[in-house]
This record gives sequence, C-alpha cells and structure tokens, in this order.
Amino acid sequence: QVHLVESGGGSVQAGGSLTLSCKFSGYTYYNYKRWCMGWFRQAPGKKREGVAVIDSDGFASYVDSVKGRFSISKDDAKSTLYLQMNDLKPEDSAMYYCAAEDVVRGRACPSADEFKSWGQGTQVTVSS
Repeated sequence: QVHLVESGGGSVQAGGSLTLSCKFSGYTYYNYKRWCMGWFRQAPGKKREGVAVIDSDGFASYVDSVKGRFSISKDDAKSTLYLQMNDLKPEDSAMYYCAAEDVVRGRACPSADEFKSWGQGTQVTVSS
C-alpha cells in the first residue's frame, strides 16, 4: 500500500492561490499496470468529491467546477503529487485528500471509492 502525506493547505481570500503537495512512497510498478493518483475533497455535510486525477502516463482529468483554475501534476523524481489551485472560491473550501491506486492498463482510473491508499488530508479554507 502506498503511503501518502499531504501538505500546503491553509486559509486564503477568494481569488487567491494555494499549492497542495502530496509526498508518496511505497509504489510498486508493474508493466501491465498504471498508477492513478488524485485529489479529492470533502466539505462538512457534503459527499466526497473527486477534484483531479492523473495517471502514470500523464493524462489528467478534472471535475468541471475546477477546470481552468486547478492543475494537477506529479514529479516522480521528488515522489510528490501537486495540486495548483488558482482563483479560489469559497465553495472550494474543504478537506483535501490525495489518493493512489493502480489499475490494469486499458482500464480507466477508479472512482473515489475504489482508491485504497489515502493521505490524512489538508484543510483549505477560502473566505469571501
């Protein structure tokens, strides 16, 4: 199982920016599999929401509400996953988690419930 540690959360005003980091370790690479890593968030009283996912081939996808504002990236040399968040809005306030899961090549990255490795979360608060 992959070990994940998030950092970089904080409090900002609307329109501001934050960069979240997720240090990962414990990966095992297989030729027939690819890794999917993602950022998810959960606000009080709301369901967990997938924000952005990137696979080991570099393909990234985003939830519509953050497209054009957030960018997910991964630096394998530093074993770190990033989420650059720009033009933050109060509705972006939530606990943000990174997660990792491997899938057989040819299959899509899993849904949130199928990710097995999770970090402890980092809080993002955006004030209006």
